[in-house]
Amino acid sequence: MIRVCFVCLGNICRSPTAEGVFRGLVEQAGLADEFVIDSAGTSGWHINETPDARATEAAAERGYELGGGSRKFVAADFARFDYVLAMDAENLTDLRGLSRTGEERAKISLLRDYEAGAAGEDVPDPYYGGDDGFEEVLDICERGCRGLLDSIRNEHGLA
Repeated sequence: MIRVCFVCLGNICRSPTAEGVFRGLVEQAGLADEFVIDSAGTSGWHINETPDARATEAAAERGYELGGGSRKFVAADFARFDYVLAMDAENLTDLRGLSRTGEERAKISLLRDYEAGAAGEDVPDPYYGGDDGFEEVLDICERGCRGLLDSIRNEHGLA
């Protein structure tokens, strides 16, 4: 079982979007039984809240379902997940600060590191912007999640 967790600040916009996109891609590839997919936030600001309605609506228009309630990423999550994908540099720094070992730090990367030509770049936070920001985040998540899935398939020998 391959365990993947997407992480942003509040776990109501970017990380649930990435989770929903990745879950959709994994299901389309017929690999749902191979994965555990989740998302979390580095803050506890929105604990148990559902994903932002604007993110949910934009995702639904593309055929993705966002669900679940916001939760905070905790140190114990490093033992639960093989891949921990930060949405931006600030969350990357927070996750590295929470990690205790080199093995845990090796699990952490930016989602955009899997997008051709975008390594090291942030997924912008659409929370305070207009609806077009949620569309941009979906575009970025689709590209990054495709690259992530390709990388995992190659690494784990999945067809």
